[in-house]
Order: sequence, then structure tokens, then C-alpha cells
Amino acid sequence: MLYVIACGGRPAGELAGFVTHAQAGGWTVCVVTTPSGTKFIDAARLAELTGHPVRSDYKRPEEPDVLPPADAMAVVPATFNTTNKWAAGISDTLALGLLNEALGLGLPIVSVPWPNAALARHPAFAGSVAALREWG
Repeated sequence: MLYVIACGGRPAGELAGFVTHAQAGGWTVCVVTTPSGTKFIDAARLAELTGHPVRSDYKRPEEPDVLPPADAMAVVPATFNTTNKWAAGISDTLALGLLNEALGLGLPIVSVPWPNAALARHPAFAGSVAALREWG
């Protein structure tokens, strides 16, 4: 089970291609997006492709979990904001909460950073990427 975590960047608009590629490789896929990521994705198309609803917010405590547990995660695209919050252990979105839990569980995670040129040069970003890489 692969969770594809989409953040608010233009590449999220082309997530359907990534999902079908992962499925061709044998993965069952669920898509989770940050609140900003919802502006870029076609949630109905992704739900149709995966057979699972696209989640972008925490569920209510009394509601059942609609997604099966993840075996691995891919953060595509990983924005400046999400990368820095993730490295700081902040879980203020469902996407970040799942990534922080996955890191703590030792699940395989691939992250594709996608900051703009100016943000890529920000010292906090380099430090966050280095910390996440060091943590596996």
C-alpha cells in the first residue's frame, strides 16, 4: 500500500500519471493531499483511479478509517512548507501527521522536493532536507 502525499505545487496536477505508473509497478495507491494541494489535483479522477477517497483532513475520532495502512509513502511534490514542517515534527495537517508517523515507524519514504528557486536557497530548507535524509 503506497500513500502518495501531494502538496500545493504544479506537479500535483499531474499526479494521475504517477499513480498509474505506481499501480503498473504493483502498488495499491491511496492519495492524501495537504489543504493547499487540493487546489492542484483532480480528486474525483484520483479517487476513480485508486478506488479510495482522496483525503486532505483528519477524520473525526468516531469515524472509521477509510484508508488501509500504508507500507510506504511518496511525497510528490514536497513543498518548502511541508518539508520544513515535517523536519520540525509538526503535524498540523493530515499529510504531515501521516509523514511524521511513517518516519517514526521506519516506513520507506521517498520525497521529491519542489520549492521555487529562491526558497530552495533558504538555509532552513537545506537543513530540513539534510535532517530528513539523515533520518532515512
